Amino acid sequence: MSSASITSGAPALVFRTRRKIARAELETFLGEIARLVLRGRACSCLITDDEELRGLNRQYRRKDYATDVLSFRSGDKTTAGDLAISIDRASEQALEHGHSLADELKILMLHGALHLSGLDHETDAGEMARAETRWRKRFQLPAGLIARTGAANPGAANQ
Repeated sequence: MSSASITSGAPALVFRTRRKIARAELETFLGEIARLVLRGRACSCLITDDEELRGLNRQYRRKDYATDVLSFRSGDKTTAGDLAISIDRASEQALEHGHSLADELKILMLHGALHLSGLDHETDAGEMARAETRWRKRFQLPAGLIARTGAANPGAANQ
C-alpha cells in the first residue's frame, strides 16, 4: 500500500464500513495526530473490516491473519504514510477493555502513527512504549496497545 494511494497532503480518513462511527471526531483526531505526533506530516487512515486487513497483512507482512492496525511508512518528507485499521478488531477490543469504539480507534490511530514516525516496539528498548504512554495521557485515552499487551519489551506484541 503506497502512501500515494489515499494520502494527498492533508490527513485523510477513509471508511469502508457501514457501522456508525463518530466520523467528525475521528477526522479531528487524525488531524491532531498529523500535526503533533507526526510533526505536520500528512497521513491517511483506512477503516475497514477484518477481511481487508487480513489481505493487507498477508500481502505486505506475509502474515495470514487479521490484525488491528497496519502502518505503511512513506519515503518522502511531507507525508508520513498510511494506516489501515480493522473495525472488527477495534470493536472487539473496545468491548474487551470497557471503552468506546471511538476511543479504541483513536488508540489504534496513535499506535500506527508512532510506527509511521519511525518507532517500533518490536525492536526498540521501550522508546515506543514511553511515547505511546505520553501521547495517550495527552490525548486522554485509555491504556494503549503496548501497555495492555505488555509489549514494552521488544518482540512481545505482534505489530
